Amino acid sequence: MNPVKLDTVRPYRPITLSQLKNHPVWNRLEPELQKSVEVVAQVLPFRTSSYVVEELIDWARVPEDPIFVLNFPQRGMLDPEDFDRVAAALERGDRAGLAEAVRAVRFKLNPHPAGQLTHNVPTLNGRRLEGLQHKYRETVLVFPSPGQVCHAYCTYCFRWAQFVGEPDLRMATHEAEDFLAYLKAHPEVTDVLFTGGDPMVMKTAVLRRFIEPLLDPALAHVQNIRIGTKALAYWPYRFFDDELLALFEKVVAAGRHLAVMAHFTHPRELETEAVKEAIRRIRATGAVIRTQAPLVAHINDDPEVWAKKWRTEVKLGLVPYYMFVERDTGPKRFFEVPLYRAHEIFKDAYKQVSGLARSVRGPSMSAFPGKVRVVGTAKLGGEKVFVLEFLQARNPDWVGRPFFAKYDERATWLDDLSPAFGERFFYQDELAAMSG
Repeated sequence: MNPVKLDTVRPYRPITLSQLKNHPVWNRLEPELQKSVEVVAQVLPFRTSSYVVEELIDWARVPEDPIFVLNFPQRGMLDPEDFDRVAAALERGDRAGLAEAVRAVRFKLNPHPAGQLTHNVPTLNGRRLEGLQHKYRETVLVFPSPGQVCHAYCTYCFRWAQFVGEPDLRMATHEAEDFLAYLKAHPEVTDVLFTGGDPMVMKTAVLRRFIEPLLDPALAHVQNIRIGTKALAYWPYRFFDDELLALFEKVVAAGRHLAVMAHFTHPRELETEAVKEAIRRIRATGAVIRTQAPLVAHINDDPEVWAKKWRTEVKLGLVPYYMFVERDTGPKRFFEVPLYRAHEIFKDAYKQVSGLARSVRGPSMSAFPGKVRVVGTAKLGGEKVFVLEFLQARNPDWVGRPFFAKYDERATWLDDLSPAFGERFFYQDELAAMSG
């Protein structure tokens, strides 16, 4: 591969809703589509970039193009009555009515699923650490305040509440001191995941303030440092920064495992020369790139898409990691895929790839009790059932223990499922006790 010259790097140019209306692509959209984008963007975050618009979207295929659907709000993301309420206030120019309507719709959309604010926030000396999440024993999530935006927003994003300007919904920590003190008090933690938003929107000097202290011998139990990011797909030029790559090299040289948890939703995001060069540069530091994405309708609900994505990732030296089920938040109804179909897509893609791509796990639901994988279906005792297991759990003893739910073609989430054989799920009583 010929390295991309640094003088070819384009400046990062975000495109917000107001900027979009003055951008040439706005006139490519039919009036009804313009209305849909404008109305839905009042409720759910919209932001794209020149890179996405100019290098990833196939404008000859709009509005069906998957990258377009991935970035531009769609009418079906809101219930019809909610769409009409917001549209009416917008057309009237009723700013107070619009704000009221938008806030009401947002709080209907389950902004923080799976106990994020009620059960996952740890405490230190009796004080809640609002910018941290500690759901699984080994792993702490850190939300650096300067990293709580993204280069562009995915329409299905389960962290949409971080970006809509509602202070009560936002998770963030401003300084590293709190989470470092927490980690020193919890030697069972082996993994720290920086997430958001997107930590890679931060300047390298700011990112360093969060990462370098983890290399302290007093935190030797933190062996794995993860960075959750969509930047490889939405702004790969971020990884052309020599200062950033030197930071990655420093982490690896200190004997820590550095994992870039790259979010690739569609194989087209892996096709540009910029992303290929960014991948080459990251891997040269000794960091490992693992890939994950949800299975979502209208974008990648096709086994051929996933098989191509996994094969391309392996070819580029990436490690396929997770296929997620779309979370029960935000515009889930528009993007959700029934669990039986999710498993069929996973299975039909999985069988097309070699063992090198079969590191991927899924379809997995990041639900309140833990990460639940749909293993498959079976007929037991004359009853058709889903076979499920925990990949991660609030109680580590639950991991790997099979359990069964009644087969239901309408189910799209764990909460839609009922225990098979007239029993309770084995974890339910303990989970209820945990919930208080």
